[in-house]
Amino acid sequence: MNHSLSERQREVARDLDHEGWKSSWTDWKWHIRHGVRDLEGFERLLGTRFDERRRRALERTAARFPLAVTPYYLSLIDTSDPLNDPVFKQCFPSPRELDIGRFDMTDPLHEDRDSPAPCITHRYPDRALFLVSGLCATYCRHCTRKRRVGDVDRIPDDDEILAGIEYIRNTPQIRDVLLSGGDPLMLSDERLDWILGQLRAIEHVEVLRIGTRMPVVLPYRVTDELAAMLKRHHPLWINTHFNHPRELTASSRAALARLADAGIPLGNQSVLLAGVNDCPRLIKTLNRKLVKNRVRPYYLYQCDLSEGLSHFRTPVAAGIEIMESLRGHTSGFCVPTFVVDAPGGGGKIPVMPNYVVSWGAGKVVLRNYEGVLTTYVGPEKYERPACDRNCADCSLTLKEEGAEERCIGVERLLSDSNDTRSLTPADNARMERRNHVA
Repeated sequence: MNHSLSERQREVARDLDHEGWKSSWTDWKWHIRHGVRDLEGFERLLGTRFDERRRRALERTAARFPLAVTPYYLSLIDTSDPLNDPVFKQCFPSPRELDIGRFDMTDPLHEDRDSPAPCITHRYPDRALFLVSGLCATYCRHCTRKRRVGDVDRIPDDDEILAGIEYIRNTPQIRDVLLSGGDPLMLSDERLDWILGQLRAIEHVEVLRIGTRMPVVLPYRVTDELAAMLKRHHPLWINTHFNHPRELTASSRAALARLADAGIPLGNQSVLLAGVNDCPRLIKTLNRKLVKNRVRPYYLYQCDLSEGLSHFRTPVAAGIEIMESLRGHTSGFCVPTFVVDAPGGGGKIPVMPNYVVSWGAGKVVLRNYEGVLTTYVGPEKYERPACDRNCADCSLTLKEEGAEERCIGVERLLSDSNDTRSLTPADNARMERRNHVA
């Protein structure tokens, strides 16, 4: 890694550890030990002082949603204008977090309701979320799991981790496990190695993933030893969480290179945040820099309906505008999928500009990023083979062991394998009236 410290980093380090900072700045555990967790420390390191009224409001906020920021991430804040700084806004409490809106929810994605075992959320058919840590190096103010992250009562113990592993072992449809939290890289190399090894030993688990913000808030956590350990558990993917180009420092780029050089495919999940990155040019710049550092922009999230995030939320239209500025205007692999993670556990729903202008019987009218209208003419004759979902006997070339298929949702309406003609919500009032009459 590039260990050349900026003058600002030297100031922060000297203030926190006057004697040992020179040898400790690149030690990730030093940053955890010296993490800033109170307003006084923040004020001292920023060289500012909040008036008493604002201080009381900030203390109430931090009492409900904990404050923690690494010295490294704090050192990125522009002290000449901290209130408008994107790093400051992401890590420092705002009294507006206590404004709970009408539609705010404690658990908007129903992760707890979709939890059949400790530490597990099983929402999608073939993959599961495994919450292996309850702590983060820096607590993001826009976190969708503000209800649990930083709560010492939510830190999973050995019995809970083992129960989660046992659920995955006994659920053969799970082929993909995503480790999240908190941040899995808050665990020691040895504990993370053990968890990954337990999962890798399960025959039906094909892919392991880790979601972490360490390359952003504490890149020194990505050591040679960590990269070597992770390499032993391939196929393993890592998604990180850069929201602003300012976060791609020399140290962050070195951490990403170390992971990529270990053969780990890297993705990025950004959250669209008002006043932080809700700018088409900024997101395009971020994504180009990510790709330059071998990170594929994966998702751009609409900010969730978690409690106290209303000041971060943008209209969905702001995300559509950003997507309009990306598709066709930059390389395709610089374009993430813009998604709304549906309240109530409906999962990620992709949202994009409308490129289909109209349909005819044999053609479709499309428009491109320039506004050019064009047509695509379908085949004059197309006989689609009927599909009974019996893939094992299909005349096509899949013929893969265990290829049994079951279709749900809209896919079911398109399938030939059943007679379903419509899907009706369970609480449909019209159907209730019919049942009452019957």
